[in-house]
Amino acid sequence: MKRQHDPLRLDVAAFTGDGAQLAGRWPGASLPRLAESQNPPQDVALAEVDWAVQGERRAVTGGEAELWLALQVQAPVWLTCQRCLQPYALPLVLDRRLRFVRGEAQAEALDAETEDDVLALSRSMDLRELVEDELLLALPIVPRHSVCPQPLPMAVEADPLPEGEAERPNPFAALQWLKRVKPDGER
Repeated sequence: MKRQHDPLRLDVAAFTGDGAQLAGRWPGASLPRLAESQNPPQDVALAEVDWAVQGERRAVTGGEAELWLALQVQAPVWLTCQRCLQPYALPLVLDRRLRFVRGEAQAEALDAETEDDVLALSRSMDLRELVEDELLLALPIVPRHSVCPQPLPMAVEADPLPEGEAERPNPFAALQWLKRVKPDGER
């Protein structure tokens, strides 16, 4: 008999032991921390988040079986470009493998030793919270377009001086002249 697994309160040990799979789609607004970090254009709704998770129990010779979750997530998020200050959609695509171990101490020790993402096994886990955490970690520190759609204000050439107005002297020119003059007045 196949067990039913609740994605909101996932029993990781049972889920991985069964080799179970779940997939679904959540409204973007159902992930409040991710929704708060977005800045969509006016009248644009947050996009849906597609996710899939699969459990796996790997046998280990002479030891306790390893518990793994494979997590795939796709979600376009709206960010503000820090160059041009315009909103843009960034498609986030995540493919994570998470290993679960018994206890925080073991998780910390293995996390420091391996490249794997290691978490302490708990009785149950909120899958929605895990997905939201992974998406937040994937956000760029400084969001920006690869190429901004409009020229930046600083990139626009400066207006030429009005006719009849002379170019202002460089305020550091006098300092440059003083550097060349030796203390006894020689050059």
